[in-house]
Amino acid sequence: MLIAGCEFPADLWYHVEHQVWARPEADGLVRVGITALGMRLAGDLYMCRPKSVGIVVEQGRALAVVELAKTIAAVKSPLRGRIAEVNPRLAAEPALVGRAPYGEGWLARIEPADWPADSAALLHGEAVGPAMAAHARLYRLAD
Repeated sequence: MLIAGCEFPADLWYHVEHQVWARPEADGLVRVGITALGMRLAGDLYMCRPKSVGIVVEQGRALAVVELAKTIAAVKSPLRGRIAEVNPRLAAEPALVGRAPYGEGWLARIEPADWPADSAALLHGEAVGPAMAAHARLYRLAD
């Protein structure tokens, strides 16, 4: 689905307020990253540092730190759990997050603490379009 010029793959779960996504994977881990709209709103990204493997994260709390043109910001986690893997390419190529937010630009893979409970707070399927369109309008981005 395309909203405000930004892609939103149908197989993902989204936290609209924090502009992050989650993708449950066959091995039980959940891959997470920043949405294309989140990157469009953020602008140029110069550094991306996910928390270390083994660290426990909470839904809606810091998962990573990014340095943007005019600020340093925390990226919020879409779920609770333990970081099992971080994207090793981000240290040398932080721009991957913006170029391929749903592919090579992923941030981390998390071992979920309670995916059924956390996914209830995320949007999936048909609900994503209207919510992301409303979020884009808040920032005056055309559809």
